[in-house]
This record gives sequence, C-alpha cells and structure tokens, in this order.
Amino acid sequence: MAAVIPRRTKIVATIGPACADAASLRALVDAGIDAARLNLSHGSHADHAARAELVRAVQEEVGRPLALIGDLQGPKIRVGDLGQPLQLRPGEDITIVCADEAPNGELPIAPAAIGEVLRPGHDVLIDDGLVRLKVEEVEGDRARCAIVVGGPVSAHKGVNLPGVPIPIPSLTRKDLADLEFALQVGVDYVALSFVRSAADVRDLKALLEQAGSPAHVIAKIEKAEAVDALESVLYESDAVMVARGDLGVEIGPAMVPLLQKRIILRALERGKPVITATQMLESMVHHPEPTRAEASDVANAILDGTSAVMLSGETAVGEYPVQAVATMDRIARAVEPSLNYRHQIPEATEDPTIGNAMSNAACDIAEALGARAMIVPTFTGKTASAVARLRPRRPILGLSHHQWAVQQMALEWGLTPRWFPETENVEDLWRHATDTARESGIVDAGDTVVITAGTAVNIPGSTNVIKVDVV
Repeated sequence: MAAVIPRRTKIVATIGPACADAASLRALVDAGIDAARLNLSHGSHADHAARAELVRAVQEEVGRPLALIGDLQGPKIRVGDLGQPLQLRPGEDITIVCADEAPNGELPIAPAAIGEVLRPGHDVLIDDGLVRLKVEEVEGDRARCAIVVGGPVSAHKGVNLPGVPIPIPSLTRKDLADLEFALQVGVDYVALSFVRSAADVRDLKALLEQAGSPAHVIAKIEKAEAVDALESVLYESDAVMVARGDLGVEIGPAMVPLLQKRIILRALERGKPVITATQMLESMVHHPEPTRAEASDVANAILDGTSAVMLSGETAVGEYPVQAVATMDRIARAVEPSLNYRHQIPEATEDPTIGNAMSNAACDIAEALGARAMIVPTFTGKTASAVARLRPRRPILGLSHHQWAVQQMALEWGLTPRWFPETENVEDLWRHATDTARESGIVDAGDTVVITAGTAVNIPGSTNVIKVDVV
C-alpha cells in the first residue's frame, strides 16, 4: 500500500450552530479540519461546553487529534442594546451615548470608557466599516456625529475607532470569566483579541501559568499598535493570527495584503505558527462554490507560508460548512506542491539554539536523501515546530507522550501528530518512533526516514541527535 501524503496547511473551523451536533461535526472532521475554534464573543458557556465535548468525542472516534481554540472577545467596542435596528442616513446627524443603552433615536456604544478619548474629527466605524460616522462635537458622555456612510445598525455590532488608543485592559471581566471556562473545557490554545503590546501576551501567559494550564497563546494581530510591536509580540506569543477583519478596518484594506505577507514571514522566521483568518471563503456562507477571488486569496496565503487558514461564519452559521472545508482542502492540495523548502543556515549573530541547528541539519539530510518522512519525538512540540518552520518537502511525524502536546501540534504546518508511549531510554525511543511511523500510514516498510530527538529522553529541549533509519 502506498504511503499517505497528508495535507500540510492546516484548516481551522469555527464551531457554531451550523455544526452543533455530532454528525455535523464529524462531517467537518472528515472533510479535513485540524482545529476547532470556539468564538467566545458569541454564545453561552453551556453551548460552547457542549461543542468542546463533541470535538473531543469525534477526535476519539476518528483517532486523529484536533486542536481546540478558545477565542476571547478582548476589549472590543460594540453597539449597545437596541430595541430595534437603527437606519442611519448619510448627511444626517446621530448622537452617540457612551453607555450600554440610550434613549430612542440615540446610539449606545459600550464600554463607557470610550467617552474619555472621543474627540472631534475622530472616525467611528461600525460593522467592519460598513457604516461610518465622523465625530463633530463631544459633551460629557455624548458625541454628536455626522453620518458619512449610512446603513442599518443593529445591537452588538462591532465598532472601531482607528488610531485612537482605547483605555480598556486587554483582558476584560468577560474575558477572565471566559478564560476560566475555556481552561475547564481543556482548550489547547487561547486566542487573545486586540493585542496592543507584548505585555498583553505576558499577562495572559501569567494567568495560564498560575492556572497550571499547558495552553498556548495565539496573539491576534488586528490593531495598528500590534503591527508596530510585531517583533516583541511574536517573541512573547506561541502563535499569531492575521485577523484581517478588524485589521483592515483599523489600517485600511489596501494595506492588509502586504501586512499579511510581512506577518507570515516574520512568524516563519521566529518559528511560530501563523493563522490567516477572516472572509477567506465568505461567499460560501450562502453559496456552495467560492468566488475565483476567494480561491486566489486562500491560495496566496498558502503560498505566503501560512501555517493554517481559518473559516469563521462559513462553518459557524453558514449553509455549506462541509463544502467550505472541502474547498479549503482542495485549494491547499493544489497549491502545496509549488512550495519551496526554506533552507536556512543560521548566522552566528542570530544566536541559534541547538534545537534549531539540529532541525536545520535534519531537514537538509532528509532533502538530500529524499527520505520518505521526518520523525520528531518531542516532549512539548517545540522541536517539531522548529522543523516545520523550514517547510520541508517531507511529511513530518510529531510524536509526544503528552496528549496536550499532540493536540497543539495539530495546528502546526506539515505535522502529523501522534501520541506514543513514554520511553525509558533512547533505544526504546527509536523503536517506538519507527513503529508509530509505520502505523500512521505515512511510511511503508523499507522506507528511509530521518529522526531527530534527544538522547536524554523525556527532558524538554534536549534534542541532540539526528538518525537516518529504514523502517
């Protein structure tokens, strides 16, 4: 039987009402998702708990690890409570009230703290910029605004104030409650929205450490401040997301494509997984086929080197969730043969780690020998991530005896994660690694593989050996 060549780019699907039962979720997994995202901005904890339980049940059923992502709302500004939607007409004025609710005919915007920073001349963008206001006069907690671009505004739509620092902590009270819930249901990643600085990431990591959670932090790049602080944010985070919706509203859509390329490249150089998100197959919320522009958008993100592509409304509330995932899968498989190996020779000034140096050499050997696969036994997944950052043309089998590490590796480009038993010595490590590789279906008996691991087994960061073997 021929060995299986897995898809390298990972697919993240947002789980919502469109896939709320076991059969629907199983269909998404069969179509190819690698990670499930719980959007904690919407829905109840009870609903999300049921979906998290389904993810783990389906994972057990199919025998394939899935990463579970809890996406925090963050300090998002939103329209407050409205009895009914407001129809805003260009050329008219509207009064903004910085509160959760407002008298009829006025527009509530929460939280109230934004009243401290609103000034005449500021732009107020609602619903991803579909409605645009210009602040003309501010008095107390009220601001009179000219309606520049009109349209319907309904309760709880997102609001952006481009270029205006918002005096709200990166983790709101809602976020802290959602974080506690997310850790209870066992998320593998926590996505932090509206990151403004590396300190925001450090604060969340401190809370995870305090809770004793192995969850990783995904920093969502969707504010100009995060772009300016990209290097330090990448240093602190475990992964990043190019959150193009709010980013495009903040900096303008014309700048998003170049920033996407820059963020992906810097994440690759740092060896951090990067997710490209927002409106990738937006038309498939209501149609069974994507537009040609959407197919090109997904393909270009993959060619840029993104680790994963993400579906939001397409799978959460869309009419064709399975078709959307299958479309992502087909595009990735069509594009991936064009990707080049990112051969790197670290400069001495980069102060390379032993793990990075070993992964570079292992990839070079695998390419030179035309090995069938690379096998990376790893304690936390970091060595496997270091290999993946080079985008080798060989499948990578990431092995760990920690289930949380196996699930986290499901988000890594090119990695096929597998659990394998804890070993007592390096000889057991080699044997279990090759046995697991054969069982995975990625290699056949007689295939050449390259293994990189540590002779001091079960000790993080001890990678020091490259072994060429025949399974």
